[in-house]
Amino acid sequence: MNRFTPFEWIAAMRFMREGLVQTLLIIAGVALGVAVIVFMSAALAGMQTNIIRRTLNYMAPIVVIPPEQVARPLRDDATRTAALVQPRSQQLRSIDQWQKARAQIERLPDVIAVTPVVSGPGFAVRGDANKAVNITGIEPETYLKVIALADKIVAGKLSVASSDIVIGTELAKDLGANLGDKLRLASASGASQTLNVTGIFDFGNKRVNETNVYINLHVAQNLLDLVGGASSIEIRVRDPFEAETIAQAIQDETGQEADSWIKTNAQFFTAMVAQTLTNRLIRLFVGLTAALGIASVLFVSVVQKSKEIGILRAMGTSRGQVLRVFLLQGAVMALVGSLLGSGLSFVFLALFRSIARNPDGTIMFVIEIDAPLLAVTAVGATLVGLLAAALPARLAARLDPAVAIRG
Repeated sequence: MNRFTPFEWIAAMRFMREGLVQTLLIIAGVALGVAVIVFMSAALAGMQTNIIRRTLNYMAPIVVIPPEQVARPLRDDATRTAALVQPRSQQLRSIDQWQKARAQIERLPDVIAVTPVVSGPGFAVRGDANKAVNITGIEPETYLKVIALADKIVAGKLSVASSDIVIGTELAKDLGANLGDKLRLASASGASQTLNVTGIFDFGNKRVNETNVYINLHVAQNLLDLVGGASSIEIRVRDPFEAETIAQAIQDETGQEADSWIKTNAQFFTAMVAQTLTNRLIRLFVGLTAALGIASVLFVSVVQKSKEIGILRAMGTSRGQVLRVFLLQGAVMALVGSLLGSGLSFVFLALFRSIARNPDGTIMFVIEIDAPLLAVTAVGATLVGLLAAALPARLAARLDPAVAIRG
């Protein structure tokens, strides 16, 4: 320390050196708390991103569908209405003026891609094998901007020309089909067409792999008796978490019914929200623990150093200077602990990468600790240290010099 160093800094460092063991324990506690907060925040973000990516790999964030058909009540005469109205069975049908709705949706600012889809039940037949499937007719140039089908091809190629079909790994196994084999695809209306297997996909979801088949949009329109129509419009948006808000905007703009993945996966989304809330509570309690540790050490320091504080006050040290001495101690311990904790979080990340792996050796999901997260945590820990030091600092500043020296 030289003569230009502020008195508060000199006194704070001396007090911390005299209680070195306590100081080091508090710094270690803050470092561990910061490391846990940083790692858990990054892990939760990485896990949620991975789950959403996997979910939206085979599901569009927003789907525009035709309105449900409503049963009309039967009237016995001009004045009486039948009491019992049975729900009407829902038939496969096209969205009214879907080309116009598509153009309106494409103009919305938060929309990235829009694609028409024709989807309906059918049967895939090869020899004696017969499997119920969900026929999906796609327009490849726009569909691949919404659904990452091309990334899931594990054999062959993604080709849906008029005579091509792409099937899942489970369906290929059930039918005993390989690349180049022919399948007969039939719909409930009785229409059928023989197609060549050009690609096999794997979405990592058994149900999707055994039921979904992808063919050309126009072929599906003919098979499902929706010539020129589209049973749904699938939409990709910039922020999947804003899908419900954007879906409402689409309904207002087009007058069509729009379902978001948040609405159709309400329980899943609720679980993610609960997970986020749990993470926030854990971070809060870790922060409170660190704050209580700093406050307890400084309270003990005030008691232990009451005579020194009294002498300093008798020598002319102001209450403000004493206050700043203890505030500095809290801030320094928290700042040093947060910096060490930031480095420790990378150690946790390295341990995670070496332990948390899938059976094939790949990492379960990617965790990235970004600079803004480290900066926010370091600043937050320092502020917590200041707040924790406030009460013992006020207690020290209020000590009466005579009483402190006599005690």
